Amino acid sequence: MNRSNIAKKHQQPAENILMDIATLAKQVPDLLDLSIGDPDLITDERIIEAAFTDVRNGHTKYTASGGSQEFIDTVVNFYQQQYDLSFEPGQVRATVGALHGMYLTLQVLLDPEDEVIIHEPYFSPYKDQVLFAGGQPVFIPTYEEDGFQINIDVLKAAITDKTKAIIINSPNNPTGAVFSPETFKAIADLAIEHDFYILSDEVYEAFCFYDDFVPMATFAPENTITFSSFSKAFAMTGWRIGYMIAPDYINDAAKLINESITYSAPSPSQQAGIYALNHFELLVPTVVSVFKERLEYLEQRIAKIPFLSLHPVKGSMYAFINISKTGLTSVPFVEKVLKETNVLMIPGKAFGETTGDNYVRLAATQDIEVLKEAFDRIEKMTF
Repeated sequence: MNRSNIAKKHQQPAENILMDIATLAKQVPDLLDLSIGDPDLITDERIIEAAFTDVRNGHTKYTASGGSQEFIDTVVNFYQQQYDLSFEPGQVRATVGALHGMYLTLQVLLDPEDEVIIHEPYFSPYKDQVLFAGGQPVFIPTYEEDGFQINIDVLKAAITDKTKAIIINSPNNPTGAVFSPETFKAIADLAIEHDFYILSDEVYEAFCFYDDFVPMATFAPENTITFSSFSKAFAMTGWRIGYMIAPDYINDAAKLINESITYSAPSPSQQAGIYALNHFELLVPTVVSVFKERLEYLEQRIAKIPFLSLHPVKGSMYAFINISKTGLTSVPFVEKVLKETNVLMIPGKAFGETTGDNYVRLAATQDIEVLKEAFDRIEKMTF
């Protein structure tokens, strides 16, 4: 038996920049790893204790496939209190992280050859998930000189009679951009006019450093499917818990798919999520302030290095660093930095070949002392 016996679409090994870099990194001793968005912070002890108390009290069984009623009600109450948005319980589904919700939704929405618009630079799994669902990704660029905001005229030109959805991510991974309410409103108006869905990845909603976050559902509630997660704002990556909020008919269809995949999200993680959302104002500002401080430090360091530049970061936990002055594209740059300094970042090409290859993404997931050491090494390099 060999590769020719598996599905034809998987018979040719696919290029995976992230995996190639991860493999290379394993060969490097004393690595300063600034690549993956897995915070160095440990989940707050109060979340851990609350969840483990619930586990000891019997929360070790399946919940309903869409999540426990308490979890769903907690999400509904959070959006009412935080954003003055009203959702029905039947719209909410507990998911195994936000990407699980995205997968379910794309499987529900797409027929073969349906198009999904994705703005570059983009979180790498979006493209693959659209393809896995039988759809066609259609990429539109965003540019540093525009603050990585979507140009609405460019978006209009990408809409066809096959457009089923657009995937929006703000605050954005990898660029750190935060779309303005005016941009959200313009996207919403187009979705309503042309009858397509907005898949809004709001995982970094808490990481709007200088403005209040406004959910996309504010502007187009019937067209929007919202995805969020506890991974970043609560430093809960390993708990694998998130949620989606969708029109009830989409959630009903997602239920049928999900019951043949995971059935339900882990009940201990749902309990942790309940405590976390109920104590959002107590827990989240501490986490967000850590990343705001780190990214502001990175802006200061990068400004002093002549071969690097950085557009001001408005949100998320990433710096999307412009490397065009080095004369290298992103993969050779990352390999050179890794070889000479033992510092690892992600090539921008992983986030879109059209607009990403003059950049690298740095995840501010290590403390400032580690960031200082990394840039003490990088600033000594020559190109």
